[in-house]
Amino acid sequence: MISIICIAVLFSNLFLYQKFVTAWQTKPVTLSKGTQYSVGIVLGGFANFDINKRGYFSESADRFIQTEKLYHQGFIQKIIMTGGSDELINPEPKEAAFVKNELIASGIPENAIIIENNSRNTYENAVFSKKVLDSMQLKGPFLLITSATHMPRSLQVFRKAGINVSAFPSDYHVINSHISIDDILIPKLKLLNDWGIIFHEIIGLKVYQLTGKA
Repeated sequence: MISIICIAVLFSNLFLYQKFVTAWQTKPVTLSKGTQYSVGIVLGGFANFDINKRGYFSESADRFIQTEKLYHQGFIQKIIMTGGSDELINPEPKEAAFVKNELIASGIPENAIIIENNSRNTYENAVFSKKVLDSMQLKGPFLLITSATHMPRSLQVFRKAGINVSAFPSDYHVINSHISIDDILIPKLKLLNDWGIIFHEIIGLKVYQLTGKA
């Protein structure tokens, strides 16, 4: 019981969580004026579907927002949206197809959008994106767009797959902000779930490294 209480107190401390996550996640990137990439590769995982198969953006929708901005500001010429459905029993609609329609609605021409809608995880994102890039004879370097906490794993996987990518992290759930005394002393139970997301990334990276995928 004492051990459980100590672990709960430790992992519900906002100060410790913020320090760990800011050290783990990829730092923000500012692109210089005139910088241009032939393709921005945006990873799925920011859309959900209801029982009527209607699509909605999730809390990670900043990936979409940053991709849209990068195109309109001229930093990327084309967009590869990679992401299918990871549900095996009740497959959802393809996320890439949903996002493509939303990108078109935001004013991006259809001929600038390439979708890869078969991948179910980060490794397949990389492998299938490589096939698309090779088939279209597109040359790098390419810009990889995903969540800041997901970027360390994604970078290694994409580079291992032979794709020359630069990082453009988005969707910062933790920023290097001031911490109040309340944040240090008062436990935040929500963090117990948030730690699970971080451990998923760390363990996922280690597994990919052990299996030669990263």
